[in-house]
Amino acid sequence: MIYDLELVIAYDYPSEVKDARHILRVRPSVELGQDTLSTQLAIRPRPDETLREQDFFGNALDHVLLFPPHEALSVTMKARVRVTRELPDLDATPTVAEVVEAAFVARDATGQGPMHYLGDSRIVRLSEPLTEYARAAIDPEEPVGTAMLRFAEQIRKDFTYKPGATTVDTPVLEAFAAREGVCQDFAHIMIGSLRGIGVPAAYVSGFLRTIPPEGKPRLAGADAMHAWVNVWLGHELGWRGFDPTNAMTVLNDHVVVAVGRDYSDVAPIDGVLITAGPQKTRHSVDVVPVEEKGVQPGRAAASA
Repeated sequence: MIYDLELVIAYDYPSEVKDARHILRVRPSVELGQDTLSTQLAIRPRPDETLREQDFFGNALDHVLLFPPHEALSVTMKARVRVTRELPDLDATPTVAEVVEAAFVARDATGQGPMHYLGDSRIVRLSEPLTEYARAAIDPEEPVGTAMLRFAEQIRKDFTYKPGATTVDTPVLEAFAAREGVCQDFAHIMIGSLRGIGVPAAYVSGFLRTIPPEGKPRLAGADAMHAWVNVWLGHELGWRGFDPTNAMTVLNDHVVVAVGRDYSDVAPIDGVLITAGPQKTRHSVDVVPVEEKGVQPGRAAASA
């Protein structure tokens, strides 16, 4: 599947901002099963300095420096991406216990090594409630692939997707206790639960293609930035994606932008600036299959 993507993130500031410094994580990733064919990035106002690099986890970073005073910032990313993921035989994967043992003795110190995804991170902390939740749902002798899909399905069953119920700063245990939230909360809950039983789990930020009801046209801007979980299934299979918000494995409807230990490693925009009063932000996403025709004009606000 080949997609044309467009992401727009905009900020309006209550007073002029000077000397703003930002780190952007908005370019789609290049990895197994996903190739970026082209990317364009437009920033307004025009940056005085830019620098591109990769972080420890392999994510594409754009460092941006803005000197002139400005009252608004907009970032537009356009890309064409090819996604060709294959679903492994989940029943033929190692057992959960075997993956836990392999992760415990693994010595890969790169950003993809399982050792970095077993303990506490900035947002996700090991806790007894999350660990017990995983222990109650996961059989150590079950194939890890089928166990992870069942666990994603369990989260989707136990928790209510409710936009506005949480914010980006809501603690994981608070969302867990409330049994409601959005995709970021579902991903953090799955990650914390799996790490508690020794299964390496990573946070993934990206785009999800939404498919309109049968007979209805696709509306531009109807897609949203999304979050899901990569789980390490052992040395042979490596990292595979599971989406607890939608109770599914990650295949060709998902486009990866960034991977980290939790949301703090993959936030689309980080930075430092000085202003007064609350800022306003908005964003929209389009994920359009290249062969798709008849896309309706317009843009809808996106949230996840």
